[in-house]
Amino acid sequence: MKFKLFVLLSVFFFVSNIATGQANWTTDYETSIAKAKIEHKPVLLLFTGSDWCPPCKRLHRVIFDSKQFEEYSKDNLILIKADFPKRHKLPADQRIKNEKLARKYGVRGFPTTLILDTSGKEIDRRVGFSGITPKQYTERIEKIAKSIK
Repeated sequence: MKFKLFVLLSVFFFVSNIATGQANWTTDYETSIAKAKIEHKPVLLLFTGSDWCPPCKRLHRVIFDSKQFEEYSKDNLILIKADFPKRHKLPADQRIKNEKLARKYGVRGFPTTLILDTSGKEIDRRVGFSGITPKQYTERIEKIAKSIK
C-alpha cells in the first residue's frame, strides 16, 4: 500500500512540475484561430527548430519558460507552435501542417515569432532573439495587442 501511494504521489508531483513553468502551446492553427475569435485574444505564432536552433532554445529558456511570460500569456494570448525539429520526427500530418503554415506566412528563418489578429492576419514579425528580458517581451506584446483591439 505504501509503495502504491509513493508511486501515485511521485507521478502527481512529476506532472505538476511539468505543468508549471510552461505556457499553454498548441499545434493546431485552425482551432487556435477559432479560439482567438471567441476569446478576443491575439495569437502568438512561433516557428522554431526546438532541438537544433540555438536562438530558438535561448528564446524558450529566457522568455517562454519564464514565470512572467507564462502568467501574461495564459490570460492574454493564444499560443501556437510550429516546430521543425531535426533530431526527432514529428508525425507526418503535423510536419505537413507546419510546412504549409511556414509557406503561408513566408517564414525564412528560426525562430520567427508572429503576432496575429483574431482572423490570422499578421500584425508583427520578429526573427531571431535579441536577448530582451521577459518583462520587455511581454510589454512589447501588450503594446501590439492594444493596437489591434
